[in-house]
Amino acid sequence: MKTLAGMTVVGLLLLLLCVWERVDIVRVGYHIERLKQQKVQLQRERDELRVKVSSMTAPERIARAATEKLGMGPPEQGQVVLVKVAPDFAPGRGAELRLAKSDVGVRIP
Repeated sequence: MKTLAGMTVVGLLLLLLCVWERVDIVRVGYHIERLKQQKVQLQRERDELRVKVSSMTAPERIARAATEKLGMGPPEQGQVVLVKVAPDFAPGRGAELRLAKSDVGVRIP
């Protein structure tokens, strides 16, 4: 009698373990589906942000904003000064720097 009751308890525990395992598998499956949906949403958002960045950094837009909002324009004759850099200058070895002359009073040391 004890063995029958013991086997029934063991069988019941195994049955509960199997049910719990299946429920957990379903729960994890739902979680995976939510994560997949979130991934798709984040990929769409990333793509929208990339489009926005490319439109905001377009040279035509920057030039138009510089002209319209900041009143900037191309340098006039004599405003660009070429500066020869010593050959031992590290970044570009004999590179030339182009500087725009400003009438605002900025001093370059």
